[in-house]
Amino acid sequence: MKKKPWRMDTLLPPGFVFLISILLFLNPSNASQIINKCSNATSEPFIQCLLANSIPHSLLYTQGTTSYSTLLEFSIRNQRFNTTNTPKPLAIITPTIESHVSAIIGCCKMNNIESRVLSGGHDYEGLSYVALGTPFVIINMQNMSSIDVNTNDNTAWVQAGATVGELYYHIAEKSKTLGFPAGLCPTVGVGGHLSGGGIGTMMRKYGLASDNIIDARLVNAEGKILDRESMGEDLFWAIRGGGGASFGIILAYKIELVQVPSKLTIFAKSFNFSQHSSLVKIVSQWQDVSYRLDIRLFIRQFIQVSSDSKGNRILQVKFESLFLGETEELLSIMHKKFPLLDLQVQDCQEMSWIETVQYFAGYTNGEPLSALLERKSQFGYSFKAKSDYLTSLIPEFGWKRIWDDLLRSNATVLMIIDPLGGKMDEISESETPFPYRNGSLYNIQYLVAWVDGDQSVVNRYLDWIRGFYEFMKPYVSKNPRAAYLNYRDLDLGTSLNGDLSYFERTQWGKRYFKDNFRKLALVKLEVDPKNFFRSEQSVPPLNLY
Repeated sequence: MKKKPWRMDTLLPPGFVFLISILLFLNPSNASQIINKCSNATSEPFIQCLLANSIPHSLLYTQGTTSYSTLLEFSIRNQRFNTTNTPKPLAIITPTIESHVSAIIGCCKMNNIESRVLSGGHDYEGLSYVALGTPFVIINMQNMSSIDVNTNDNTAWVQAGATVGELYYHIAEKSKTLGFPAGLCPTVGVGGHLSGGGIGTMMRKYGLASDNIIDARLVNAEGKILDRESMGEDLFWAIRGGGGASFGIILAYKIELVQVPSKLTIFAKSFNFSQHSSLVKIVSQWQDVSYRLDIRLFIRQFIQVSSDSKGNRILQVKFESLFLGETEELLSIMHKKFPLLDLQVQDCQEMSWIETVQYFAGYTNGEPLSALLERKSQFGYSFKAKSDYLTSLIPEFGWKRIWDDLLRSNATVLMIIDPLGGKMDEISESETPFPYRNGSLYNIQYLVAWVDGDQSVVNRYLDWIRGFYEFMKPYVSKNPRAAYLNYRDLDLGTSLNGDLSYFERTQWGKRYFKDNFRKLALVKLEVDPKNFFRSEQSVPPLNLY
């Protein structure tokens, strides 16, 4: 059968999604009808297009397919976007080879359908599996998850549908002295994690995951399959921290593996706010030295607020650490640089790199290494997250105010503070889209979680975290107040609000990328001028008004 030509002139206007948001505000029932109409639009022409382009029927799941709901829900990590009112895709496609992805893009264009690309499903705002007010399909990359580790040149090709846990597992299978500096959660998908930066426990020594990408393969808006040489250095620059989904569909990354010692040391030491009068002194000393310590040493602060069985609010501060070396050397560093923690040999554990991966993933009860291959989510709750960067130290009175404010919440609240410095300071702000290098001391993630509840309950939690975010304003970075792309936050704005100027619609981009946002928008103009790859926070072409 002769293939129909692809068309780009039938895409929905950018202002359409903004119209839906207005309807939600003015008339929620009306908006629901429009959303449901979009979700229930026929997928038959689209499916016929896929079949005509040699995509097997076994890889297609429509709303009438028995396993559609199971497949859709399996990768949704934030249950806030797994309700009966959440717009559902017309179809889920699970490609197995690169040409399938090219065909899907062509069929989406022919049928005026948007695409969402899902690898691990950890997108904090659900953008990898939800589109508001427009027919869409999900390209689920789970079948494209091969990993080829080459110990001759210490590199690996990893397809976008693989998880970080799978990557770690396959590296450890081949070598005891190689690792990779990426994140802690094993079910995070490689495609999204690496393209957005990739903070991890070894970043002070080796930089972000995206700093260690040396080649890539992607499908562009014309359906062409490109590698680093054919895509050019500007596009290759953009997909190493600028979010790959704005520029194409990432198929695979080639990464440079890093050397790890045979023995590493971890420790975790916790303090309850109400039981330790000198806690503010300990936290202040940690803050003063953690970003300046030996680059092999990573110590993060993990604050959790919850309720005990009697309903009393408890605030716990925990210091978690990874050291690329043995206990004796770690203790020497800690006693000189961070004596208030009073670290002792019994607080420390020596283990291999892959065992530290399991430890930080929460596998501390003798689980086999194969647990890293498990894709099932380790959590099933709703959450909202926000992020910040520190460019100056928080004073002692500030920490006391922060803890008091956290204790006034009525929810499970997390605040995770990761030290930067080291290798991060050596990389210029413009080398990749991720700009928070020298001068950025710490990254902060705020997260509030809940199990269930009606919209009034959800709104209460959302109001709390937004209020706490405002409370933190005096202590964090300014002009712009920075944010981390992989902790996606739609509160910062959306590029699909057509009633605002281009400048107003893209201020969120400055928060993630600072001055690098302009270059990202120029790359977008070159590779996807009609904005086919778009979402609420995709990089728009520079001239899109």
